[in-house]
Amino acid sequence: SNYQTMNTLIILSCLVAIAACQEAVPIPVAILHQETTGEGANFNHVFESEDGVIVESSGSVGSAGQVNLAGGYSFTDENGNLLEVRYVADEAGFQATGNHLPQVVEAIHPAPAHVAELLAIAEQQRAEGVQFDNQGFRLN
Repeated sequence: SNYQTMNTLIILSCLVAIAACQEAVPIPVAILHQETTGEGANFNHVFESEDGVIVESSGSVGSAGQVNLAGGYSFTDENGNLLEVRYVADEAGFQATGNHLPQVVEAIHPAPAHVAELLAIAEQQRAEGVQFDNQGFRLN
């Protein structure tokens, strides 16, 4: 009967949904090695898991008292490619490198003419020793 066919389809749909949900449950991954040494801004950290993820980082005190970071991480993507990122975060900002990352960033639009003038003013101020606080106000 139509009623019995409809019930069978509903039950099959529920079973398919349950099976799909069961596949989405993450499989636990063992941590092979994890170690942190040092304290405060001066530290080293290493982490490795059985699925090939490796994370390492180290910290040091920067010229303005901030924490500078350096390190990297690697993992295997869904296609079996090993991807590695190395990074430094210091007075110059955050810089990351990796073979799979874009190497050259091209400007989408040309910079307006006044940008070159502003950059020249900023360079002159740095050369004169002018400093600004973290809100952009001049300190000297």
